[in-house]
Amino acid sequence: MGWWLVNADTLARSRFVLSPFAETFAALKLLHAGAGAHPGEEAWLRTHLPGYRAFLAADPVTARLVAAGLGRAWIADFLSPAPREGQTVADAAATVRATDPAQARADLRVSLAGPVPAALDRDDLPERAAALLEYVWTETVRPDWDRRRRVLAADVAART
Repeated sequence: MGWWLVNADTLARSRFVLSPFAETFAALKLLHAGAGAHPGEEAWLRTHLPGYRAFLAADPVTARLVAAGLGRAWIADFLSPAPREGQTVADAAATVRATDPAQARADLRVSLAGPVPAALDRDDLPERAAALLEYVWTETVRPDWDRRRRVLAADVAART
C-alpha cells in the first residue's frame, strides 16, 4: 500500500471505477503471497490456493514470470494496465496479450531491478501473463463477482 498526497482540486476531479480486472489482479497478488491479512482472505486462500499452485506447477515458465513480474518493490507494468470504466477482464487480458514482448522483458527488468533470467528471455510472456490472469478471473473472482461488486459499490457510495 502507498500513501498519496493530493489536493482538493485533484480529489474533486477523481472518480472511482469498479473494475473486475483490478479485483483479479489483487487476487493474483494474494494468491502469489499465499497468506491472508484477515480470516476472510485466509478462507478464500484455502479454497483457491491449491488450484493456483497446480496451475503454476503445470507451467513453470508462468510461475517464474509471475514471481518476476510481481517483483520486490515494483510490479511489471504490462501485467496491470490501468482499469477503465466498463472494461471487462477479457479487454484487460487482450491489452496484456498485445504487449510487445521486448516491452514485457523491459518491464521485468524494472520489477527485478536487474537482468531477466534466461528462462524468461522469450516472446510468449504477454500470452502467458494474459492466460494466468484469465485463469485467476475465471476460477477465483468471477464466481463471487456479483457479491464483490455490491460490496465495492457500497464502499464507493459510503466514501463519496
